[in-house]
Amino acid sequence: MSVVRLKSKFFDEVGIVPLSEYPRPQMERNSFVNLNGKWKFAIASKNDKFVGYDKEILVPFSPECLLSGLSDIKATENDILYYARKFELDPDFLKDRTFIHFGAVDYACTITINGKEVGAFTSGYFPVSLEITDFVKEGENEIALVVTDPADTGTQARAKQKTKHGGIWYTPQSGVWQTVWIESVPKTFVKSMIIVPNIDDSIVSVKLDIEGSPKTASIVMFDGKKEIAKAEIKKGEAVLKLKAFECWSPENPKLYDLVIAVDEDIIKSYCGMRKFSIIEDEKGIKRLALNNEPYFHNGVLDQGYWSDGMLTPPTDSAMEYDVKLMKDMGFNMIRKHIKIEPLRWYYHCDKLGIIVWQDMVSGGGAYNILAIGGFAIANIKIKDSKKNYKFLGREDEAGREEYWKDLKTMIDYLKNVVSLGVWVPFNEGWGQFDSIKATEIVKELDSTRIVDSVSGWNDQGKSTSDLKSLHIYFTPMRLPRDKRCIVLSEFGGYSIPTEGHIYNPEKLFGYRIYKDSEKFATAYKTLFEKKIVPLIPKGLSATVYTQLSDVEEEINGFVTYDRQAVKLPMDMVKEINAKIKY
Repeated sequence: MSVVRLKSKFFDEVGIVPLSEYPRPQMERNSFVNLNGKWKFAIASKNDKFVGYDKEILVPFSPECLLSGLSDIKATENDILYYARKFELDPDFLKDRTFIHFGAVDYACTITINGKEVGAFTSGYFPVSLEITDFVKEGENEIALVVTDPADTGTQARAKQKTKHGGIWYTPQSGVWQTVWIESVPKTFVKSMIIVPNIDDSIVSVKLDIEGSPKTASIVMFDGKKEIAKAEIKKGEAVLKLKAFECWSPENPKLYDLVIAVDEDIIKSYCGMRKFSIIEDEKGIKRLALNNEPYFHNGVLDQGYWSDGMLTPPTDSAMEYDVKLMKDMGFNMIRKHIKIEPLRWYYHCDKLGIIVWQDMVSGGGAYNILAIGGFAIANIKIKDSKKNYKFLGREDEAGREEYWKDLKTMIDYLKNVVSLGVWVPFNEGWGQFDSIKATEIVKELDSTRIVDSVSGWNDQGKSTSDLKSLHIYFTPMRLPRDKRCIVLSEFGGYSIPTEGHIYNPEKLFGYRIYKDSEKFATAYKTLFEKKIVPLIPKGLSATVYTQLSDVEEEINGFVTYDRQAVKLPMDMVKEINAKIKY
C-alpha cells in the first residue's frame, strides 16, 4: 500500500509545546502547568526487559502520528510504551492539593512521579485525573508513564481503530493523545460543577461539588463587563435570576461569563441560555426545537481525524478551522462521530454557534457484519437483550461494565457544553446492548438533551429513543411511519479524489466516487434539492451529511484529509443549505 504521510495546513504552527491553551474553558483557574512537549520515549515487547529510553516523542501526539516525530512506530497489543520527562514547579504554584490531568491515553497507563508509583488507570477516549499532592515537590520533578493498548483485540471503546485497516477502518494509535497538565488548588475547592440554563423560568441553576466547608461562596454572571446576576452558593447550589437575556443559537451564539468564588478558589466559566426539545408543529408532526421554536438540524458527520495528528488536532486553530468551515458553508450542526474531542473543540462550537450531536465511542467484540449490518439491511430487528449479548459482541461482562462507566464519564465531562443538543449512545448496532437501559441512564444523568439511542438501525421500539434515526446511502429515501421525530442521521458520502492530497492513491473509498468536479457538484446539489428538501414537509427534522473531511482511504469529505483543499464551491453549498429548513 502506497500511503502518503500528508502534512496538514497547520503542521508548521504546532510549536515546541503543542496545544498550549488552557484545556478546560468552562472551569478555568489561575493554576496551570502544561506537560505537552518533548518526552523521552521507548517501545519494547512485553516479553523484553526495559533497557532505557532511546527516542523522543512530541506529546500529546501518538507515536504512530507524523507529528509525534516517530511516525514509523506501529505499536501492537504485545508492546509497552515508555514515557518520561522532567518538569519544574515554581514554589508559588503549589497550594494544598495538586492534581494531574490526562485528556486521553490509549489505553492502560501506570504513572510514576519522582520514583514513586502514583496509580494506574484506563482511559482510551476519556479524561482521567489523579491527585499527586504527596508525590510532587518544588523545583525539579520527573514523571514516567508505562502504557499498553489492546487495540482491536480488546472489548474497550476503540471506535474505528483496526489493525487490518482500510476503507472505513483506520490506523490504530496508542499512548498519550490529549493534553497532560497539572493544577494546584487550595484546601477548600470546587471539584466539579453542573450549569443548567432554564429559558422558561429565566434562571441559571448551578450545582457545585465542593471539597471542604467554605466560609464564603458566590457566583456572578456577566454580559461582557456588565454584572447582570449574582447569588450566594449555599450547600453547593445557587440560582441566578435574570431580568433579561439573549438566547444562544447558531444564528446568535451569545455566551455569558461566570465567576465562581469559593473561599480562595476562583473559577472562570461561561454559559449560554438555550433549550433543546421536541415539539409538534401545526400538522402534529414531531419536530426538533431550539428555544421552544421548530429548528431544523442541518449538519455533517465529523470523525475528527487529521492527516498528521490522527485523533489529535494539530493546533487549537485547527479545531476552530473545522467548525468555522462548516458554519461558513451554512451548516448549523456537527455530529461528532464515535469520538470525544478535547474540551476546546466544544468551546469553539459554543463560541462560533454550531449544535453538537455527541456519539458515545463504540466498543465490544469484533465487528460482526451480519449482526450489525446484514440484518439491518434485511430489515430484521435484533433484540439487544441478554440472550443476544454474544451475537452482538457483548458477552464480556467487564466490557459491558466499562461501557456504563465510560458513558457516565462522557456525560459528566461534556454536560456543561452549551452547544451539545443530542446524545447518541449507540451507532449502527455496533457494540449495542441494553439500549433501553442506556437511554434511561442518559436521561437520568441529563434530562436537558435529546437522545438518539440507536443511530442508524437496530431500533428497539418507540420507548427507547426520542428520535427515529435513519442511515440511508443507497436505498430510496423514504420516511417510515413513526410517531417520533424522524432524522436522517447519515447519508451522502459523495466522493472525489483531489490530486496531491490523497492518503492512499492506490485504494480509494467512497459511497459514490466522481472523477469530474462539475459532475460531483451537480450530484451534490441534486441530492439535497431533489431528495432532501421534499422530505422536510413530510416530517424530516434533521440531516447529517457524510462527511466533514477525508479520513485515510475515505475521500468523501468537504475538505481533504490535510485540510488543504475544499472540494465544493462554498457559495453553492451555502445557497443549498439556506433551503434546508422547516
